Amino acid sequence: MSLDPSFVGRTYPPTAPYQVGREKIREFATAVGATDPAHHDLEAARALGHPDLVAPPTFPVIVTMAASRQIVEDPALGVDYSRVVHGDQRFAYTRPVVAGDELVCVNTIEEITNRGGHGFLTTRTDVSTVDGEPVVAVWSKIVVRGEA
Repeated sequence: MSLDPSFVGRTYPPTAPYQVGREKIREFATAVGATDPAHHDLEAARALGHPDLVAPPTFPVIVTMAASRQIVEDPALGVDYSRVVHGDQRFAYTRPVVAGDELVCVNTIEEITNRGGHGFLTTRTDVSTVDGEPVVAVWSKIVVRGEA
């Protein structure tokens, strides 16, 4: 099944706010092996000039993966998630994510191509605070495998 290129440029409504917590940062850092004290120790983070614990660079995947359901579950686009594999991920930061942030995501479909019976879907998720301060843009590419 090919993906419809007319969806390129489609932007979805902002998600509900996600409250970034200290323990979530610590848990994520531990899970990914991020040992920098700024991820675990409040005083270490403050000594570096941050207001609270700093999330590891890939932490926004927690909120962007949940937000991407808007796209993946859009019945008009027709992504068969059982056929999805992760293709690529990149982050462009305006500032670090810190504990206490309330983040919202806005998803945009940036590219859709179909090659060799597979669909390639690139999305950009703009992550900002509830007050509109940009934090990070996250690009993700998934491949929707065609039927063999």
